Amino acid sequence: MRNQRNYGMYALAAAIVVVGALIVGASLESLIWLVLVAACPPMMFFMVKGMHGGHSRDERDDDLLHKRHQ
Repeated sequence: MRNQRNYGMYALAAAIVVVGALIVGASLESLIWLVLVAACPPMMFFMVKGMHGGHSRDERDDDLLHKRHQ
């Protein structure tokens, strides 16, 4: 199991960054916006990856109709 990730250490590192930013004087509101903006690219990556081949719905429907009429 070489691909096992240590998510606990990532969470600890993120908590340290958040607490450090709050100590330095960053507002909680700005940190929330930063998290939302930073989360957008990974979410898009996983959503696109989950599309399984990238065919549009119209192409799949045409293929199914074609197979049924043969």
